[in-house]
Amino acid sequence: MPPAAPDFSWHFTPGNAFRDGDGDGDLGTLSVAAGGTLWLPSGRLVACDPMAYPVLEEGVPPFHDQVVPGHYRLEGAVVTWALADEPPQASPYRDLAAVRLVITEAPTASWEPALSGARRAGDLGPDELQGYGVDAGLGAFHDAAAWPDFADREATRELVRAPFLADGYRHPGPYVITGPGGHQVAVFQSGWGDGVYPTWTGRDEHGGVTCFVTDFFVVPTERGATA
Repeated sequence: MPPAAPDFSWHFTPGNAFRDGDGDGDLGTLSVAAGGTLWLPSGRLVACDPMAYPVLEEGVPPFHDQVVPGHYRLEGAVVTWALADEPPQASPYRDLAAVRLVITEAPTASWEPALSGARRAGDLGPDELQGYGVDAGLGAFHDAAAWPDFADREATRELVRAPFLADGYRHPGPYVITGPGGHQVAVFQSGWGDGVYPTWTGRDEHGGVTCFVTDFFVVPTERGATA
């Protein structure tokens, strides 16, 4: 059985705070950043690194759960850091703890790993999760039908960089980029950088999909040092 999902309601509650490390590290305070809406024309969601693996490429498998085609709201759980034993900074550093694509407003009653390709929940070993590899410090959500708009790899890289460059890399996203044919990709910084990050499917009490959440492991599992 895969491990239990974190309490993502905690991640997405503004004002919640925790200390990094063993309880005496930097203080992180959470806020929720609105990321606009993402168009899913086929209702099949893909998560990937948009720089290392083109978005993009036909054949990247979407998650098994298909939702009704439409525009869905994006939110980022952003951590703003206050450095331990230092005065407040004029421009504090921020990390993205998690990103959420909201499918319905129904309360999430349960979580399960969002799987793609041939993987099924029964294939996961103890403490095993399926995630996507990040090698460029960025993650992305997009519809499985979006790839023709982003087939030019170099042009796509410039599009992906643009919102971060415009902001001076002060905010981790999410940002929604629209291609020449109207398809979209949501891009965001991946927590503390490169790694492998899982996405979770939230379900309501009837089993319907409420959201997809990618966790970047910024918020510690044990929050005994919460401020």
